[in-house]
Amino acid sequence: MARPPILSLKDVSLTFGGDPLFSGVDLSAGEGDRLCLVGRNGSGKSTLLKIVAGQMGFDAGERFVQPGKHVAYLPQDPDMGGYATLLDYAAADAPDEAYKAEMALEGLRLDGSLSPATASGGEKRRAALARLLAAEPDLMLLDEPTNHLDIAAIEWLEETLRATRTGYILISHDRALMERVTEGTLWLDRGTVRRSERGFARFEDWRDKTHQEEDAALHKLDRKIAREQHWIVHGVSGRRKRNVRRVAELADLREQRRTHLRRSGAAAMALDSGAASGKLVVEATDIAKGYDGRTLVSDFSTKIMRGDRVAFVGPNGAGKTTLLKILTGEIAPDGGTVRHGANIALATLDQKRDLDGTKTLWETMTEDVLLGVKGSNDQILVRGKPRHVIGYLKDFLFDERQARGPVSALSGGERARLMLARIMARESNLLVLDEPTNDLDIETLDLLQDLLAEYDGTLLLVSHDRDFIDRIATSTIAMEGDGRAVEYAGGWSDYRSQRGEKAPERATAAPAPAKAQASAPKPASTAQKLSFKQTRRLDQLPGEMETLEAEIGKLEALLADADLYARDPDRFDKASRALAERQEKLAAAEEEWLELEERREALG
Repeated sequence: MARPPILSLKDVSLTFGGDPLFSGVDLSAGEGDRLCLVGRNGSGKSTLLKIVAGQMGFDAGERFVQPGKHVAYLPQDPDMGGYATLLDYAAADAPDEAYKAEMALEGLRLDGSLSPATASGGEKRRAALARLLAAEPDLMLLDEPTNHLDIAAIEWLEETLRATRTGYILISHDRALMERVTEGTLWLDRGTVRRSERGFARFEDWRDKTHQEEDAALHKLDRKIAREQHWIVHGVSGRRKRNVRRVAELADLREQRRTHLRRSGAAAMALDSGAASGKLVVEATDIAKGYDGRTLVSDFSTKIMRGDRVAFVGPNGAGKTTLLKILTGEIAPDGGTVRHGANIALATLDQKRDLDGTKTLWETMTEDVLLGVKGSNDQILVRGKPRHVIGYLKDFLFDERQARGPVSALSGGERARLMLARIMARESNLLVLDEPTNDLDIETLDLLQDLLAEYDGTLLLVSHDRDFIDRIATSTIAMEGDGRAVEYAGGWSDYRSQRGEKAPERATAAPAPAKAQASAPKPASTAQKLSFKQTRRLDQLPGEMETLEAEIGKLEALLADADLYARDPDRFDKASRALAERQEKLAAAEEEWLELEERREALG
């Protein structure tokens, strides 16, 4: 017998100023559900999770939490006022089982004796994650839990989520994590939520199939509109009542087509390496660096050649960013030498995403002397050529309204896209990316991977995203945390293999179905009219469609009863299956009718 959900949203809508952010959202999460919430940057994933958590209101709809169930949310900016240490904060929801908080802090590599007053934002976030895990709620709501975690802590979190019996909804940019810990997917797309009972490993196949079906349905609608327009112009004028009805139906079809929400396309990002650098890009010999008596790197040597893609990995605080800055010449080593090759053009993406939130996107793009065109406040130089700032921002999926709005209104992923827009406008042959994958949606992340794979220049990359490193890096420099830095050939999995460590098993998607061969064009029919069987079928189909539409209406009315699931879950399941079956039959009948009607008209 199906169990009722722990939490559900029904017909929830939310509007910020203009168009609705959500419209008619239905969502549920039950005991033991392992769900990821995915969607494009700016689609409202974090906002939706706050509504699910009860942290934010909405304009219409209902939110229900099963009585006696505990739903816990991972805050982005936790309030630690009144707590002497991070351990005190982490154990606050389970004071009689403080050892659980201690274990979580240890797994997340966080010193529980630290004072919240001196802790960094990342340390506070990890303490909040430890508190949520220690409390063992009935449902966890996790918004980017891997932010500020190094790879070892991410792998610990991964194993914890795989072992827990607690249900959760997870937002993350870490593809490897989501593939391994999720068994269902919530897809937020153009203000509505779709659900699949398969994990993230199957998401892209599902998304692509859904888009194909949507395109086919839209094509069918366009054909129907064209046919109705032809009938209105050339139909039998004597049947006045039918004409009036079909004119009204045509108006409805046109309105349906007009209000169809178009999908956001992929960002039109591009990278240009410009003039080639010398064959040698960076040579470091026996470099060393330390701060406050602590050695970050000691006796490290490397030679980076043009076209290399080098990833830097290691625990937080091990010195990855410091070593990167030494190699690029931003800071000097305490010992050893660093030599740069000729004709280096550097572009850097900083993990801090430092942007002035009070400025508009337009001002942010035109303020830089390297980007703005002299004497113009609406032109920027994009890899040496002038572009209008709005046109360039549209390449990165920002519309004109956003371009004139403040940076503070952007989501984390949109800020990342804006930073990428800035650095990609410059010609560069040495690209330095410090945590570039943070907050990017899957589509933008895939595009970035493709661009970097084709980039003619040299790439230095700091990342905790194992999948991204595997796809991009030609070598990996591992910071062990004790001053040692060792270079390995290949990406993250290669590094683990060379150390004799077994990488976690990765979830794999089912083999993609073979693409249907394009059907050969059928020879023109020599028949001058429909066959008897086709004519009879054309007469039968309208009645069948009316019957199916009536049955669908009754089932939808039955399922609209908010208490049906709790009162009679078996009936709810049967009605849901029956509805899906009849909707499929109706779609097939409509397609068959359209094909026969087109053939009849073509034959005159």
